Amino acid sequence: MNGKTLKKAALCIALGTCIASMAPMVMAQSVTGAVAGRANAGDTITLTNPATGLSRTVTVSADGSYRLSQLPIGDYQLQVKRSGENVGTPIAVEVSLGGTTTVNVGNEGGLVNLDALQVVGSRVVNRVDVRSVESATNIRRDEIARLPVDQSLASVALLAPGVVSSGATFGGLTFGGSSVAENAVYINGLNVTDPYRRQGFSSVPFNFYEEFQIKTGGYSAEFGRSTGGVINAVTRSGSNEFQAGAVVTLEPAGWAASKENHYHRDGTDDERSLTSRDSSPLYKTNVWASGPILKDRLFFFAMYEMRDSRPKDIDRNEAAYTDSDNDFWGAKLDWQISDNHLLEVLAFSDKADSTTTYYTYDWDTGQRGAWDGDGTSGSGGDNWSVTYTGHFGNNFTAKAMYGENKRRAVNSSSVQDLCSIVTLANSYTNAFGDLDDHEGCYPESSGITNRWDKREAARLDFEWTLGDHLLRFGADREIMDSVSSTIYPGDGVSYQAQALGPNAILPNDAIVPDGVLMTIDARRYITGAPVSTEAKAIYIEDNWSVTPNLLLNLGVRFDAFHNKLASGATFAKADFSDMISPRFGFSWDMKGDGTTKVFGNAGRYYIPLTNKLTDYFGGGTTDEHTYYVLNGWTERAHPITGEMYLYPDLGPQIGPVNTDGNAPAPDDVRTAVADNIKQVFQDEFILGFQQAINEAWSYGVNATYRKVTRAVEDARINHVEGCPWYSGDWPIINPGETTRLWCPDTNDWVTFDSSKDGYRASGSGAIMGYKKPRRTYKAVEFQVDRAWDDKWAFNASYLWSKSEGNIEGPVNSDTGYADTNLVQYYDHPAVNERYGVLFNDYRHQFKFRGSYKLNDMWSFGSTLSVRSGGPITAFGVVWPNDNRSAGGPGEFSGGGSGWLCTATDTNNCSDWQTRQLQYSPRGAFGRMPWIWDLGASVVWTLPVEGVDLTARLSVYNLLNNQKVINVHSRYESAPGERMPYFGEGTVWQAPRYTQFVVTYNF
Repeated sequence: MNGKTLKKAALCIALGTCIASMAPMVMAQSVTGAVAGRANAGDTITLTNPATGLSRTVTVSADGSYRLSQLPIGDYQLQVKRSGENVGTPIAVEVSLGGTTTVNVGNEGGLVNLDALQVVGSRVVNRVDVRSVESATNIRRDEIARLPVDQSLASVALLAPGVVSSGATFGGLTFGGSSVAENAVYINGLNVTDPYRRQGFSSVPFNFYEEFQIKTGGYSAEFGRSTGGVINAVTRSGSNEFQAGAVVTLEPAGWAASKENHYHRDGTDDERSLTSRDSSPLYKTNVWASGPILKDRLFFFAMYEMRDSRPKDIDRNEAAYTDSDNDFWGAKLDWQISDNHLLEVLAFSDKADSTTTYYTYDWDTGQRGAWDGDGTSGSGGDNWSVTYTGHFGNNFTAKAMYGENKRRAVNSSSVQDLCSIVTLANSYTNAFGDLDDHEGCYPESSGITNRWDKREAARLDFEWTLGDHLLRFGADREIMDSVSSTIYPGDGVSYQAQALGPNAILPNDAIVPDGVLMTIDARRYITGAPVSTEAKAIYIEDNWSVTPNLLLNLGVRFDAFHNKLASGATFAKADFSDMISPRFGFSWDMKGDGTTKVFGNAGRYYIPLTNKLTDYFGGGTTDEHTYYVLNGWTERAHPITGEMYLYPDLGPQIGPVNTDGNAPAPDDVRTAVADNIKQVFQDEFILGFQQAINEAWSYGVNATYRKVTRAVEDARINHVEGCPWYSGDWPIINPGETTRLWCPDTNDWVTFDSSKDGYRASGSGAIMGYKKPRRTYKAVEFQVDRAWDDKWAFNASYLWSKSEGNIEGPVNSDTGYADTNLVQYYDHPAVNERYGVLFNDYRHQFKFRGSYKLNDMWSFGSTLSVRSGGPITAFGVVWPNDNRSAGGPGEFSGGGSGWLCTATDTNNCSDWQTRQLQYSPRGAFGRMPWIWDLGASVVWTLPVEGVDLTARLSVYNLLNNQKVINVHSRYESAPGERMPYFGEGTVWQAPRYTQFVVTYNF
């Protein structure tokens, strides 16, 4: 290696710590990093972590290459040895999460010709990772401290290009045009993604994390079960130095701008209620300690966080006060059994409980009234993992991980054992009017729903270096259990008063006695049962250095899963042969010096079914109705307030108990799930270019194309040729593809093409099928980065993208339906016939972030996110030649069509045979406004040597923009009857708020 080449290599690696590396990273699901490079054959490379004493040594191969893998992230010293003697001085090297740091050294054991270069910072880090084909952004904890980034994983993820906070009413993040139900989140390699709907995840305090990796595409074969993006985070660890600290976070209500009140165009209150008097103060105190239990061998890190959150939700007639004091604990143990064997243990609890108390409220006077009920909700759970890493010789590494992730969604009330639900049917109020006093003492009219989720995760990963080939292979297995239940409070019965005509026939076939005008329907309803999913995968991958400058990544992944019902029977199953994901990538070091890179990848990614889908079909149900004569109403005293309320006076029972609604947990779902169900996959193609301009500046550009052509959804099947039994059902199928279902009429399987059959129109009787689902995402990304040099840093990106199709994904953000794989796309052929711009089509995205250090006392940071608004699409209720509704007026259900009717004297919209409809494409009503979000922070550091005290003041949404980011999409309530609020806002930007953080470390 000549001096010129070494100088170029040094330029590429001595670039300093950047805000967020543009380089794609290797080892997708890994929580470690690697160091590799070139040196003199026969020399030994020793890498030592001064903080922990960990030391690894490898001999440079005959071709002059070396590699040290599966290294805990952190700062290391690299030393070259020749004939047992040190050569040159140690080189400071940073090992980042999931990346390979390239360090090329010369004859003298160090980076040569550095006199002509500016070494930014004290560590050798990568700017252009020529050993990777992935797309990801890495961000360290100390880099976040310089920026106004809120204390959440989502806020960190939003720094990466292509990641957008969804405008859906149920929230979430969208990566690369995907829906919010397609992402995955890992903490120290443990999957903490919600297994029920795949829309949330477990989390830990911000100060518990060490480094973040945001993956936006091109994952290696090691990774799967995601067609969106991945957040990969690693927690802090202890070292040989005892350390401790405290962090106090203040977000007083008085430091936040008020939310704007929103009114409909007719002047009435928005149905989400008034918001200008709402507040969400938050106070947190975080204390931590770390250090050695046994020097150079056993270390600990422990944290406890005390939280005080007391939101207020003030509406026109009711005020809700929430008390959410939820503490956190977490710990990490690192046992370096030897330099070649490491054992890590992580444990944390994110259990959270909150109690909301409701009061009557008078908006005009601002006075809070009497107690009006309460409710307690709980989330989170206990989590832990154990990870072993072993290095066997210079060329073979093994890793094993096992852990548990628990979540819950539970609800209760102080009166749930004391009060039953009492309601009035429309027939009763129409006949007798409302009661003078409140009926019943339970504050809600729905049952109590609870759910517990548990994931057991285990995986094995191996690396084996064979000459120019780095083989990576492994397997993983997850068992995801969900137990849900719904019951009625009080005595377990919901009482509904009804008014029935003389001699009316009840659903139990009993006749209402003569003279009885009022009855009670007493319903006992219990549903829910355990369901389970077992997901397995195996993978193999070859990172082949074809030449010193060309790397090929060749891999394949095989996934399998098994969804089980409460009865233990199979709901859905896919074998390894059903989910094969080939992956191919390349990285070309164009100049041979690591400064300029062309890379690309192509791959297939599968996503399994959620437990929500299995639970919907697989739980047993008790649904019994008992009918009584209603003799009138009696007064009772409320068990909490003592106020009087009305309770039904039950007379004689009318007829037997109606048990028609009872359904045991099914053990045969052949009519509910297609026998040939296939899983959803996404094909992705990325081509990119990156270059380090000099020791500080670098830039990159890449293009991405994603395509989805399959869905797993419930579809309305009311016609199957050869099987009259299917007169109206919603089985789970692959819409638009060949479907095989069990036919009870023939006691055999029936196969049909669901793109041509499956639906019979009402009235016309036309037979048709469903369009095959399709979603495409096209994007071009530009990014420029200026590395932190202990003075300033800057990063800017622009993303142009286009998301089109006839299905967003497993959820529907347009109409706000969040039940994964159970939305309305195939409740009617009209719902999925339109191909055009989708909800997550944010055409232009700009992101800027920068930090500046004025002196040792003051530094400043800022972020700016600017994006164009999403499309506005109208949803009607009918379509041509069909008398059946294609959608309803409800904002969170009912599908909807692209055909709208304008009622006139000559156009009777109520008559399906003569009405004239106008087709409305997706996005026909324009777009929502551009969204601007500016953040700013100032950091003060106590200028006293030996005292680590800082204070940071951050202001988010500094300009207090509260633009609308989602609107009512329902255009009609009935043919020709326009919804009054179409196009009005449903979700807005959060107002400006301020955060003050004081940190003291010792």
